[in-house]
Amino acid sequence: MSIQGSQETPEELRHAFGHLPSGVVAICALAGGRPVGMAASSFVPVSLEPPLVSFCAARTSRTWEVLRQAPRLGVSVLAENHATLCRALASTAEDRFADVPWEAGESGAVFLPDTGLWLECALESEVEAGDHVIAVLRLHRTASFPQVRPLVFHQGHFERLQPPRRTHASV
Repeated sequence: MSIQGSQETPEELRHAFGHLPSGVVAICALAGGRPVGMAASSFVPVSLEPPLVSFCAARTSRTWEVLRQAPRLGVSVLAENHATLCRALASTAEDRFADVPWEAGESGAVFLPDTGLWLECALESEVEAGDHVIAVLRLHRTASFPQVRPLVFHQGHFERLQPPRRTHASV
């Protein structure tokens, strides 16, 4: 196979990028006393010292415009049973938290229960990158729940990881 020099359309690129499976996170905070949140599948650990993570938000995102003003953000790594929740957070609905349980820390960071990892973060910097911004977040606190299996997004669908196979050693 060879790669030709043609320019792909955004739809073709979305399809191509979909071949890379990714986890899905919810980025949430209180704004005016109400939870505000969005889903992102572009979440990446960046640095251990200082502790940094990042995700990408569309430059046109009205939700990111609200969240970026929050003093602290809650990042929740969604679990394999959160496909419906993820769709709600990715929607344009006015109240994405209707019928969604949530917890808010003293800092205003909002976390979703039954997820695999909670990260309390603050916006460190933003880098413009085409039609998105790369938001770099500094970690302040973490809580992990290793028994929770993550939600995976792959080729436009939500998937589940297969449990690890147990092997029995011969004696």
